[in-house]
Amino acid sequence: MKIHELPGGVHPPEEKARSLGDPIGRLPLPERLVLPLAQHLGAPARPTVAKGERVLGGQRIAEAQGAISAHLHAPTSGRVVGVEERPIPHPSGLPAPCLVLEVDGRDEWRDPEPLADPWGASPERLLSQVRAAGIVGLGGAGFPTAVKLAPRRPIHTLILNGTECEPYITCDDALMRERAAQVIAGGRLMARILGGPKILVGIEDNKPAAFEAMAQAAAPYGIEVVEFPTKYPSGGERQLIQILTGLEVPSGGLPADLGIVVQNVGTAHAVYRAVVEGLPLTHRIVTVTGGACRINRNYELPVGMAVAEVLAHNQFAPEACTRLVMGGPMMGFALPDPTVPVVKTTNCLLALSAAEAPAQPPPERPCIRCGLCAEACPASLLPQQLFWYGLAKDWDRLRAHNLFDCIECGACAYVCPSQLPLVQVYRAAKGEIRELERERRKAERARRRFEAHKARLAREEAARAARRATRRQAADAGEGGDAPSVAQLIAAARSEARGADPAAERARRQRAVAAAEERLRLAAERLAAAEREGLGDSQRAALEARRAEAEAKLAAARRALAELEAEAAGARAMDKIAASPRERLQGALRRLEDKLAALEGRIAAAAPEERPELESARTKLREKIAEVRSELAGLGPEGDRRPEDPAALDAAARAIARARERAAARAALSPVERARADVASLAERVERARQKLERARAEGAEQAAALTEALERLEEKLARARAELAALEGDETRP
Repeated sequence: MKIHELPGGVHPPEEKARSLGDPIGRLPLPERLVLPLAQHLGAPARPTVAKGERVLGGQRIAEAQGAISAHLHAPTSGRVVGVEERPIPHPSGLPAPCLVLEVDGRDEWRDPEPLADPWGASPERLLSQVRAAGIVGLGGAGFPTAVKLAPRRPIHTLILNGTECEPYITCDDALMRERAAQVIAGGRLMARILGGPKILVGIEDNKPAAFEAMAQAAAPYGIEVVEFPTKYPSGGERQLIQILTGLEVPSGGLPADLGIVVQNVGTAHAVYRAVVEGLPLTHRIVTVTGGACRINRNYELPVGMAVAEVLAHNQFAPEACTRLVMGGPMMGFALPDPTVPVVKTTNCLLALSAAEAPAQPPPERPCIRCGLCAEACPASLLPQQLFWYGLAKDWDRLRAHNLFDCIECGACAYVCPSQLPLVQVYRAAKGEIRELERERRKAERARRRFEAHKARLAREEAARAARRATRRQAADAGEGGDAPSVAQLIAAARSEARGADPAAERARRQRAVAAAEERLRLAAERLAAAEREGLGDSQRAALEARRAEAEAKLAAARRALAELEAEAAGARAMDKIAASPRERLQGALRRLEDKLAALEGRIAAAAPEERPELESARTKLREKIAEVRSELAGLGPEGDRRPEDPAALDAAARAIARARERAAARAALSPVERARADVASLAERVERARQKLERARAEGAEQAAALTEALERLEEKLARARAELAALEGDETRP
C-alpha cells in the first residue's frame, strides 16, 4: 500500500537494542502495592472495598465514575490497609487518593470469567466485557478503551499502532515479537465491536522481528501489516493516520470524524486477555532502561509496584542517575519521587546517566529565527510564534494559531539551537487557557442555575395560586349546597400538604435530626466519662436523664421527618391520581426541561473527550421533549378532564396509605438500619435477576445478554451498598 510522507519529524538516537536482549521477564511480588484511583483520563474510580477487607487477584476494587472512567482491579491477593493520599506519577508532583494493598504472597485469584464464545458474542457483549476489565489505552494517553470503541459515527478502518517511535522504549516491540497472535486476535475482537472495519497494523522499519511475527500472525485473516520508514513522532495517532491513509484529522476534530479508530497493540493484547481469558487489566509490560541501570529489559509488572523496587532488580545506580523519567526522553516527565507506583499508562522507566542527560542543561539563548522548529513540527504549526504568544499570554492569538493541535512531541525543542523551553511554554499556556475556560464555564453554570431558580420560583408561585383557586372552588361548591367532587377534595388535600416549600421544610427537619444526633452523642460521651471518673450517683443520674432526654428528642425529630416524607410520598401519588392528562404531560415536560438545562450545564463544563456522549444524551432528551410537546398539542377537551371513578380513587387512596407507611417506616430507621435494608433488598433483586437469567439461558432467549448486563449492574450496586454498610457499621462501633 502507498505510504504517505509525514511533514516534519526528527531522527534522535534510538537506543532500543539494549533492552531487547532478553525476553519479557517477571519480578517477585512486592510487599505492598499502591493503586491510584485515577490511572486514566477522566473521572477517578470509586473504591468498592473497605479497609481491612481481603481481596483476590482480579477482583474489582474500585469502579468507574461517569462516562469517561475505568474500573480498577487487584493485581494479586492481599488486604486493603487504607485509602490515602500518596505520591503518584504525574508531571505536577502532587499526591492523589490511592488504595493501599498489603500483599499476602499467596497470589490467589478469583475465577476468570471469559466469554464462552468470543467470536459469536454480540458487539454489545464484547464491549461490556472490555468495560468490565478496566482497559485503558496503553500507548500513553490512558483514554478508556470502551469509550473509544463506541464512537458515534460508522468506522471503516481500525489501525493497530505498533510504531513505538520514541527512543529507548521497546515494550510494544517485545510484545509483538512474543505474543503476535494474541495482539492480532485482540484487534479482530475490537473490529467486531466496531462493526467489522478493515484492520491495518503500522510498524516502523526498525522493528524487523516484530514486523515478521505480526505479518505471519495476520496473514490468515487478510490483515495488512504495513512497514514504513522510521521517523519521530510517526507513532502519534494523527501522524500515523496521515502516514497510512493520507488523511488529516481536522483541527479540533477526532479520528472517528474520518471513520478511523487507532488502538495501541498493547491495548489489543489487553482486550484479548479480557475477552478470551477473562482477565482484567492488572499487569502491563514496561521497559526498564537507561545508562544508570546495569540491567536493561522489559518486564510484565503489576500495577501499583513502586518504581524504586523495580529499579532495585535492575542494579540501579542512584549516584549515576541525573534524571529519572517515566516514559521516553522526548515526551516523558521526570519523577520527583522514586516511590511512586507503576500505573496502567507506564510504558517505560528511564534512568538517564550524565552522558545521556547532563545534570545542568545548556543555558537558554535568544531565538535566532532559524526556522528549524517549524520544519520539524509534525503538525505543521509555527512553534516560534506560539512561543512568543505564550510568553506574552496572548490567548486569542494562541488559539488562532491552533495551540491545541500541538501534540507536545518535543521535536521543535530537540532541533532548537538556542535551547528554548518551547514545550514547557506550550504546556503552561494550555493549562492557563483551560483554567480560564473552566472559570468561564463556572460562570455560565451559575447563570443557568440562577435562571433555573427564578423559573422554579415562578412555577411554584403559579402552582400555589392554582391550589388556592382550587380550595376556593371547593369551598364555594360546599357553601352552595353541591358536594365537591372527589378530584376537588384530593386537590384540596394536596394543596394543604404542600402549603410550604417542601424542599426547605425537609432540609429543616433533616438539620433537626442531625442536631439531635449530635446532642445524643455528646450526652453519651459525658456519661461514659463520668462513669470512668467514678462520679456520684446523683451526678450520674442527672447525666442519664440528659441522655434519655436527648434520645427522646432524636426520636421526635425522626418522627417529624418521617411524617414529612410520608406526606411527600402521598402528595406525589395524589399528583399522579388526580391530575388530568394535560397536567401529567405538563409535569413530564417540566421535568424533561429541567434535565435538559442541567445537561447543558454539564456539556459546557465537560472536557472535549466527554462531550460526544453528553451531546448524544442531549439529542435523545430533545427528542423526548418534542414528543411530549406534540402530545400536548394534540390534546383536545378530554385532556383537561380529571378522573372521577370512585372505585379507582379508593384503590389509589389505599395505595397512598401503604406508600406513606413505607416512607414513614424507612425515614424512622437509623442510617445503619436503612443501609441494612438496602443491602437485603438488593440481595433479593440480585437473586431474582440470577434466576431470570438462568431461565433465559436455558430457553436460549435472545435477551440473555441484556439480562447479563442488568445482573452485573445490580451486583455492582449491591457491592457499593455493602461497602457503605461496612463503613457505617465501622463508624458505629468506633469508640
